[in-house]
Amino acid sequence: MAEVSVKNVVKRYGGAEVIHGVNVDIKDGEFVVLVGPSGCGKSTLLRMIAGLEAISGGTISIGGRVVNDVPPKERDIAMVFQSYALYPHKTVRDNMGFSLKIKGRPKAEIEEKVGKAAGILDLGKLLDRFPKQLSGGQRQRVAMGRAIVRDPQVFLFDEPLSNLDAKLRVAMRVEIKELHQRLRTTIVYVTHDQIEAMTMADKIVVMKDGRVEQIGAPLDLYDNPGNTFVAGFIGSPSMNFIKGRMDAAEGRPSFVSESGARFPVGDVKAENGQPVIYGIRPEHIDIGPGGIPVRVSVLEPTGSETQVFAKIGEDTIDAVVKDRLSVRPGEEVPFRIDPRRAHIFDGKSTARL
Repeated sequence: MAEVSVKNVVKRYGGAEVIHGVNVDIKDGEFVVLVGPSGCGKSTLLRMIAGLEAISGGTISIGGRVVNDVPPKERDIAMVFQSYALYPHKTVRDNMGFSLKIKGRPKAEIEEKVGKAAGILDLGKLLDRFPKQLSGGQRQRVAMGRAIVRDPQVFLFDEPLSNLDAKLRVAMRVEIKELHQRLRTTIVYVTHDQIEAMTMADKIVVMKDGRVEQIGAPLDLYDNPGNTFVAGFIGSPSMNFIKGRMDAAEGRPSFVSESGARFPVGDVKAENGQPVIYGIRPEHIDIGPGGIPVRVSVLEPTGSETQVFAKIGEDTIDAVVKDRLSVRPGEEVPFRIDPRRAHIFDGKSTARL
């Protein structure tokens, strides 16, 4: 196991800079997830840590050793890819032990390490099968087993669950998290799925356009997003955003939307009349007396809860409530908002106030 340090790392393709001075420190044994939309640079950053992409500036260290010019095979890392990358003509046993075989390790050592990894991943009964005889989840476990037998300092995962169906993704999330808890090794994991990030990570690195927007523990990012991008990316369903201004005309601060609707706010440092963006998560809205009247557009019942899409003036706002509602589209319901749950962002910079 080892710490990973990324300092002022830059990546250029020709004259185009795609990674802009990224800084990330990953502790020994930490599970860190790089998350962001497609094209944000997260996979490029992972490939630079692996040595599959050359860096254009800055330094990358693994276990205290600068590895900028160290080839991938000498970085003591193991990578699990989205596409499994198994040898179709080799059995599970041979796939898992292949990296040790080409290093000339003794057969007894290979058998021992493959057997141990197979036990961890429940692959013991599949060792003599070929990849075409396995399900997607089993193939991904073989790919993980191939990484485990190398006993690397750092595991790198590049969107390993993207090819799996929704139910299997949930099961594999649990398996990877349990694997980390058992091995306590350093893991750097790339995904575009914020649910994966929230449920698996010790620390999340949110990226956008080749830059780090915010780094923190999952619930810290959920409760205290630094700007509207992080607020909208972390959390599902996404946070509601409404443009407007701060108003203190009634003796206490409140938010007034561009369409004239008034929303409660908590303790916020903003000036009277300042253009701001009001943010509230759908799960922090309930329905009851004294709420803000909204006009229902669509109801989406899921059994355990109901998602309500509504209009207030020209703005769209949605809520997730535990009640089973009998209202119809076009009817009004009162949305109650706890002002302590509201987030206020600067209207120009989008930074949280």
